[in-house]
Amino acid sequence: MICEHLRPLEEALQARGYTETFRGRPWSANCREWVYFPVVLEVARLQPQLPACVNVHENGDPCSGRELGFYCTEHHDGVMGIHPQAAQEGSRAFTG
Repeated sequence: MICEHLRPLEEALQARGYTETFRGRPWSANCREWVYFPVVLEVARLQPQLPACVNVHENGDPCSGRELGFYCTEHHDGVMGIHPQAAQEGSRAFTG
């Protein structure tokens, strides 16, 4: 289960009808549980609503998979969305 710091974001995404595309440990033992959603997360608008221990995470490398979302520095959990540079035209954005 995702930590209490990211749970409200995950629940808000689910309430809007977004279905997770992956849940688990993505690529490193340093990560605990990460959840991916098929939406661009508007991190600048969402960040102020999240606790201080939650930081923006961005991977812009097309070889390893572009992603943009949030990472809990306390629990090592993450909620990720599509990187804006990888989004197809007409992709939806989540602002909260």
